[in-house]
Amino acid sequence: MLRRGSVLLTCAVLVFAGQAAAAGGAAAEPGDECTGSGDALRYLVLFDPGTSRAAARQEIAAACGRPTVYYPEIAVAVATSRSPAFAERIGADRTVSAQRLRGDEPTGRTQRQDPDRQAPQTALGSGDLSAAQWDMRAIGADVARAVEPGSRTVVVGVLDSGVDAGHPDLSRAVDPRLSASCLSGAPERSAASWAPTTSEHGTHVAGIIAAADDGQGITGVAPGVRLASVKVVDDQGYVEPQAAVCGFMWAARHGIPITNSSFFVTPGTMPCAPSDGYDVVREAVARAVGYAESAGTLNVAAATNEAVHLTASPESGAADDTSRGTCEALPAGLRDTVAVSAVGRDRVKAGYSSYGLGVIDLAAPGGTDGDCVLSTVPGGYAPLCGTSMAAPHVTGVAALLASREPGASPERLRDVLAEQAQAIACPGDYDLTGNGSQDAYCAGYEGYNGFYGRGMVDALAAVSGSPEQEASEPARRGVDAEQSQRDQVADVPEHRRVEHPGGQSAQELDPVVERNALNDVLQGLGVDRQRVEGR
Repeated sequence: MLRRGSVLLTCAVLVFAGQAAAAGGAAAEPGDECTGSGDALRYLVLFDPGTSRAAARQEIAAACGRPTVYYPEIAVAVATSRSPAFAERIGADRTVSAQRLRGDEPTGRTQRQDPDRQAPQTALGSGDLSAAQWDMRAIGADVARAVEPGSRTVVVGVLDSGVDAGHPDLSRAVDPRLSASCLSGAPERSAASWAPTTSEHGTHVAGIIAAADDGQGITGVAPGVRLASVKVVDDQGYVEPQAAVCGFMWAARHGIPITNSSFFVTPGTMPCAPSDGYDVVREAVARAVGYAESAGTLNVAAATNEAVHLTASPESGAADDTSRGTCEALPAGLRDTVAVSAVGRDRVKAGYSSYGLGVIDLAAPGGTDGDCVLSTVPGGYAPLCGTSMAAPHVTGVAALLASREPGASPERLRDVLAEQAQAIACPGDYDLTGNGSQDAYCAGYEGYNGFYGRGMVDALAAVSGSPEQEASEPARRGVDAEQSQRDQVADVPEHRRVEHPGGQSAQELDPVVERNALNDVLQGLGVDRQRVEGR
């Protein structure tokens, strides 16, 4: 989430905007009982799997709504209605209007999308700026691209605020035929619809992935691949849930093998407590991400800039324990995504970056105050910080892997990214403010933990197949190859669930004792003397 004077990640708060386009013919005209006053609200609607397009349209019309689009593959529709009774008629557990939930919340929240820059924009024609790209050197991308720059057969979908196809570093990369706007929930293919308007965010993300290697400006991780500009972030910096669903479905239907999601979707602020309509949003997005995965699309997502402890989101159709009181981020918390945390030049988790064992898969450069990531913006170049910047580094490396292994499945790409990552141990002291207390707790062991997942993404390993592990001690115990990374988290309890031998919970202990208590538990699970909390 992007906060003024802070760091960058698209915070997706939901406002439904855009024109309604009937899918598959005109819907039945609502009767007099459907008459309402005021502007029509946009709704996301869930149906039972297997529901036909005709049946979905009929039910929407009977509830006084008009269909915008229906995705039969996942049984999710977008509709509009002026009737205040629409949600009641459909069922509150099946539909949500984020616009209605937001109510009178002030608009003009562009700071959620673009924070104040640390430095003035650098103009086009300023020569070679690669010396300022510390982030590329941190993951070996500056060397990797000499081995494999990426293939033109590989396309990366940039689900964001639009990409400036006129930027000289991106003009050859952006493919208009695969670009679209998803703001209404239904794809719009005109060039004006998917171009950036008020935000530079998408262009910045795109440059990290695929800016040209031409000796001018900056160079991306995979300068040889193509990009699809899929606009899901509106002019106020919000991502509506139907826009996210549309973006994932667009990628799946068009055979786009990799997408980047530097945003999170919720009905308001990021949910750290149950909120009205969130279950509907989660289910719709989970269905879309899951379908994209099954269709061959790997999604890489930013972990958010909320500096909170994240927990994994339930899978589509799974029961949710809303009593947890923990925080979720969509799509980063979903099983079918690669969630990325941000580190600074010192390879330590950035203070703003969210974290969580079982959620974070990899880490990548996102920058810290005074030392952000330089990339393309309309009209030039600028530094920005955030997990929004970290995620496209991983996306670019995934594109290099896809270039080396044409037809590789999302599972294959995910596994290789994890296997080749450079393990980073939990920090021994995570007191960023110097006040004597820990700013966050890192659960896990060196090879897999809540701050860095499997570790720092490695571009050079992706093109050479021989990553260099930087470990001074055994990284981890043996891992069952048949057990997924998210399943392995069950073997490492989170600190709040650990009970001290004396009966106290870990949260009641001071950080030092808490660290020791958790270490005792982990040793009992077979993790050989690895300090995990606060390491």
